[in-house]
Order: sequence, then C-alpha cells, then structure tokens
Amino acid sequence: MPNYSWPPMEQRRVMGKRLARLDGAAKASGKAKYNSDVRPAGTIHGAILHCPHAHCRVRSIDTSAAKALSGVTSVRVAAEPGKEIMWPNAEIAFVAARTEEIAREALRLIKVDYEVLPHLVREENLAAAGSRAKPAGEVVTGDPDAALRSADVVHEGEYGIPVITHCCLEPHGSTVQWSGNKVEFWPSTQAISNVGGDLAKGIELAAGNVHAHMDYVGGGFGSKFQADLWGIQAAHMSKESGGKPVKLYLDRAAELTIAGIRPSVYGKIRLGAKRDGTLVAWDSLTWMTGGMAGGGLNADLLPYVFRNVPNRRVNHTAVATNTGAQRAWRAPNHPQVSFVTCAALDDLAAKLNMDPLDFFKKNANLTVREAVYVSQLDKAADMIEWKKRYHSRGDKTAGSMKRGLGLAVGTWQGGGHASQCRTNIHPDGSVEVELGSQDIGTGTRTIITQVAAESLGLPMNAIKLNIGDNGLPPSGASGGSTTVGGVASSSRIATLNALEKLFEAVAPSLGAPADQLEAVDGKIQVKGNPAKSLTWKAACAKLGVKTISENGANDQRNPRGLNAAGVGGVHMADVSVDVETGVVTVNKVVAVQDCGLIINPKLAEGQVFGGVIMGICAALMEERVMDEATGRCLNQDMEFYKLAGIGDIGDIQVHMDITPDHDKRGVVGLGEPATIPTIAAIANACTNAIGVRVPTLPLTPRNVLNALAGRRMA
Repeated sequence: MPNYSWPPMEQRRVMGKRLARLDGAAKASGKAKYNSDVRPAGTIHGAILHCPHAHCRVRSIDTSAAKALSGVTSVRVAAEPGKEIMWPNAEIAFVAARTEEIAREALRLIKVDYEVLPHLVREENLAAAGSRAKPAGEVVTGDPDAALRSADVVHEGEYGIPVITHCCLEPHGSTVQWSGNKVEFWPSTQAISNVGGDLAKGIELAAGNVHAHMDYVGGGFGSKFQADLWGIQAAHMSKESGGKPVKLYLDRAAELTIAGIRPSVYGKIRLGAKRDGTLVAWDSLTWMTGGMAGGGLNADLLPYVFRNVPNRRVNHTAVATNTGAQRAWRAPNHPQVSFVTCAALDDLAAKLNMDPLDFFKKNANLTVREAVYVSQLDKAADMIEWKKRYHSRGDKTAGSMKRGLGLAVGTWQGGGHASQCRTNIHPDGSVEVELGSQDIGTGTRTIITQVAAESLGLPMNAIKLNIGDNGLPPSGASGGSTTVGGVASSSRIATLNALEKLFEAVAPSLGAPADQLEAVDGKIQVKGNPAKSLTWKAACAKLGVKTISENGANDQRNPRGLNAAGVGGVHMADVSVDVETGVVTVNKVVAVQDCGLIINPKLAEGQVFGGVIMGICAALMEERVMDEATGRCLNQDMEFYKLAGIGDIGDIQVHMDITPDHDKRGVVGLGEPATIPTIAAIANACTNAIGVRVPTLPLTPRNVLNALAGRRMA
C-alpha cells in the first residue's frame, strides 16, 4: 500500500507553491460559462408569480387567461386555494413561454384572491414577538449569579446584528430538459453530486435518470444545495412543453427575499471579572430569526471561543417571522456570536480600564487553543502597530475625524467531507483525474490538480481534471469549509493508487521492486538513482493497450492524517469615524489565520481577503430592511441593498499562520473562518474611535449618530 501522507515540505515541487488559479483567465476573459449562461437549443423561459403579502391565505386562483395567451407552453399552480402563505414573495404559480416577455405577461394575467392575515416581520423587540417567541431553555454551568455578585467589575450591554441576505450575483435557478424518462439538469449549485438526486426525488424519477452538470457557479455562500421548488417546477414545465429546455432563474427581488438569509442575533449580556481582568462569569439572553422556523443557536457557541468560562448562563429564544427562510451562510451563526461576544468583552475591558489586547490574552486560557490565540494576537498587533496606535476609548484629537483600533477572534472546524476520486493513467502518458466535485470559486480545480501533479511527479499541465458532473465519482457538497480537505485527500489516495500500478508495470524494466520506485520530475526512477529511470511517457508505454484506473476515497472516520479540523484566527481593524456625518471608513484590516497544511498560499490568502471583504460589507452597510406595516422588504434590489465597493474596503493584510505544528495536522478548510472576526473587529474599532458603543449594526451613519447622541433605535 502506498504511503499516502503528504510529502515533507523540502520535497514538495508543486504543492505549497503560489500558483495562479487555473480558471482565472477563463473567468477574467468571459470564456467561463456559468449555467445561467447556458441556453440549449430550443430553450424557453420560465417565470414565477410571487405573493405580495407577508402572511395570507389563497382564496382562489384563475390561470385561464394565462393559459390562453399565445406562446405560453405551461402554467403550474404552486399554491392551491386554501394554502396559507407565510412570507412575502413566496411562489404562487409558474409559467413557461416562448419568450421571457410572454412569460411575464402571462403572470400578469393570473388572478389571485388573497385573504390577508396578521404578520410579524421584525424581531428586534423581543417583547413584541408574543407567541412567535420560542425559548430554547436555559443552559447553566457553575454559579453565574454568585460569580456576578462577587465580581469586582460587572458590565451589562445590549447588542444586535440584523438579518442579511446571500445576495448571490448569479441568482438561484437552473435550466432543465425532460426527455422521455431522462432529465438533463444545469443547476447553479454547491452540490453537483447530490443535487440531481434531490431533483429526481422531487419529480419522482430514479436518481440515475437525472444528469446534472455545472462548470462554474456565481456565488452560493451556503444557499445552493437543493434543486428547490424552482428546479422541480422547471422540470415539470419542460415535460409539459414537449421536452423543451426551460430556463428559470429568480429575479433580484426574489433572490434577496426567498433564496436564503443569514439570521440576526440580538442579545442582553452581563459579564463579571476580577480586577486583574480574569473573566469569571457570563450571562446572556439572545434571540434571533431565520424566518418562520425561528432561529436556533447552539449554547456552546456562547461565549464565543472563550467557552471555558467557569460560570455561565445561556438563554436563547427563536423568533418566528413572516420572512424568507434562513440558509447556511458562510460560517453559520459564527460572525453574529463573534460580534456579540467580542463586543461585550471589549466593553468589559474598557470598564476595567484595560487594553483589550491584554484582556483577550489574559483570558486566552479559557479557549481551547490558548497558545495559538496568544501567538496570533501578538502577530496581528505587530502588523497593525497596536502598541503604537491604540488609545483608551474616545479619540481626543481635534477635528471631526476620530480614529480607533479593534480586535476579535474566530474559530471553525473544516474537516474534509466524504469524497471519491478516480485517476486514469493511459498508455500514451496522459492522465485524467475525475471526481464529482464543484469549484465554487475557491480554486478547487487548482488544488486538486496541484495534489495530483505532486503525487505523480508531473507538471500541472500534464493533468486533465474532470469535475462538475454527477456522473463522476461522488464528492461532498461545498459547505462548512469541507471541500479542500475532502478532495485533496481523495485525489492524493487515487493518484498514488494509480501510480503504484504503474510502478508494478515498469519495475521489471528498471530491475527493481515496485516499492523501490518513485515518480520525480516527469520520470519513474529507482529511489535516489536518476540514472536508472524512464521518462513518464516511456513508462506509460509499458502498459501496452491497458489503462490504469484506480479509485481513492476520503473516509471522514479515518482521514489517514491527510486532513483535520479546528482552526483559529484573529482580526484587527483600524477605522476612522467622522463624528459630524457618522461615516465610518475602514483604513486597514489585518487577519492572522491558521488552516493546517496549505496547498496553495496564494489561494489561501485569497480566501481570507474574500472573507474580510464580506465582513466589511456586513459591518458597514448590509441589512435587510422590513416594513412592519406592509410586511414587505424595502431594499430588495441592488440599489438599496448596499454592498461595499473597492473604495470601502481599505488596506487588507493577511498573514497565514504557517508552522510545522499546523502543517503536520494535514489540510483544514478555510472558507468559513476567514470571515468570522471581521465584523466584531470593525465594530470595536469604531467604539474605540468615538468612545461609545454602536449597539446595533451595521455601522451606518444613522446608527453611529444615534449612538453619539445617546438615542436608541425605535
């Protein structure tokens, strides 16, 4: 059996190199085709009739005029009379037509009578939630009441972070073609191996009868795992339209309201500490919404990272609102609890008249990775010049521009998912690596190719990679930062299994046992003896007409040391605040992050840059705005749902925490942890600059000015 372990750093020729992503040129040039670009011959257009009310019941629906419209090929009702609709923009009916214009005209011809019902669309005021509030129960360790009574310093604060949306630039949707008992499926998905089976279940076909293919996805962030009602209805409309492909993607309003959100978190928190800064007690009441399902919060997440506080009480309440449902969003719940925890700890440090850097280091023993966090705090502090630039709360310099620093911490698991891979070595020397993974923009293509090239001793361009198809060996969905660990491990195992078969075929020609051969720099040689070698092509010619085809799998129960889980990170922010206008400007964010063995530092840093940018968006401007009177979303478009632009993000500096100890753990995923601490770090920096806490994010001018004036949000 081959030794599957990763090669030592000094022996790596491809892995660990700062290589550009293989699909970069295709994406930058527009040659990369997303499934929303796909238009098979004869494609017709689907459209959705959405409900205008937050809560209602369908009394009647008349589709006769739509069905009679010339060019309409299918009309399907999703909400039959009597159905209760629980959120705005819910799907009422679907139409397929020869052109998009005809489809939308058909929607206007559908007559629906609604019985409007009472709704709740805002959750900030827990007292107003009534029966919609569902307490999860109390979790207590130690004696928090006694600890708070005996604490030298106690802080009480309220904090909030609103619902934000996924805002994928490529909306949710797909193109579907039903032919006989077979379906061709072109989805925008994060789960190419699984989504075909999900569609098959929805349309009552055998999973093997749905062929799903996708080369690129334009954003998902955790929201694109299912075929969804849109895919199912598109399939039925294709069947009813004589097997023509139906293209059905959400419009922007639907994308921002029913395609998934990140839940809010609001909290009332009490903390107690000794005079020397030792944290002794945590007591929190939190609530959140993720739509009608409410919003659950694992009690172990609070206090965030500092999970070993000896005395803690956690109470959480889920609030059911008439809004679109939550879906996994890059590091589910972690950015929110990082904010409420790190903001409260920062406020406690201020009450202690203690530098928050010293306070966080003082209590690092309450985390599960004390040495890692202390090291990362010190590194981030050096990068942002904390000791030089930090001041006590409230910048006392003259003028309206105030400057401040803030910090926050994060953690994530990121163990590799289940993954299978097949490696084919052909007699002509060509190599194919095949697995049913997807590259959601993180560089997965490049990572797999680097692993295969390293394992076979070949250059990157000698590897042909096939992914993005559910006909290939199955691999897990891209969620939870599990992809790189899963696919890197399965690719490593499959390529080495295939290489072992090649060694067996060429061993007689080299006069050495197969286990004494190695693949180095495009040749097969006796270990340590380049003089006894064959070129790769000559070695493969020994196969005659036979192709080697070997499989490999990542077993989550036994990852063989190729991947692990559990990482930490520290972010620090430097911001300026204009106290006359309330405008917050990000000057710099530094991010120190570990993630186990790094296959490609350039791509790893890119993930952290992207995570920080996403955090900046949420800290400064992102929020879903719901109108309580009408129950409608007031910013369901890209004009008023604000995202940061290039001029908003400031200078981002990334340090990958690469050490021998991290390397030997194997690969750990990075997508989620990279975005977690940014929001809290920026919020704390704003507080340091202006001297008062902005309790509810985002840091819009309105919220900043309200905090400065001592006003509370209505």
